[in-house]
Amino acid sequence: MRVVGLTGGIGSGKSTVSAMFRELGAEVIDADQLAREVVEPGTPALEEIGRRFPGVVDAQGRLDRGALGARIFADEGERRALEAITHPRIRAEMARRTEALARAGHEVVLYDAALLIENGLHRGMDGVVLVSAPEAVQRARLAAQLPLADKRAHATWVVDNGGSLEETRAQVRRIWEEIRGSG
Repeated sequence: MRVVGLTGGIGSGKSTVSAMFRELGAEVIDADQLAREVVEPGTPALEEIGRRFPGVVDAQGRLDRGALGARIFADEGERRALEAITHPRIRAEMARRTEALARAGHEVVLYDAALLIENGLHRGMDGVVLVSAPEAVQRARLAAQLPLADKRAHATWVVDNGGSLEETRAQVRRIWEEIRGSG
């Protein structure tokens, strides 16, 4: 099983490119989805978060993302404490799903993660697809991400998403063919 990372900065069009890969038949595991699933009501991660961050689990036993965000975004130590709870569980679920896909006969999986490089996950992968867009588009929002220029140094492939959807689709198709062909 080959695992290829898919990443990009805020506003780069990573979600669009991820959907294009899916249209081509790629199996894509979404890190954001895994992050939501590991903190569902009744999970060990949510229980631990509730103990570590009192007041962030609502009366229905769900994570109050707003309350948690207010605590972690202003304090790097608090953010790291949250990551220490969630990241190992996200990695374990990623490994479980990758193994299940391998057993089902899939040869390649894409791991869609905005902070792929920041979290060092690219080091254990068989390649990285970086979705790129003009910096003016990205500057419209703030993010705890490395600039794309820094991520580019770690990318195996770069999708330039500054043109039309068809131009982006053609790049995605070419990259997917290269990924599938270089097993």
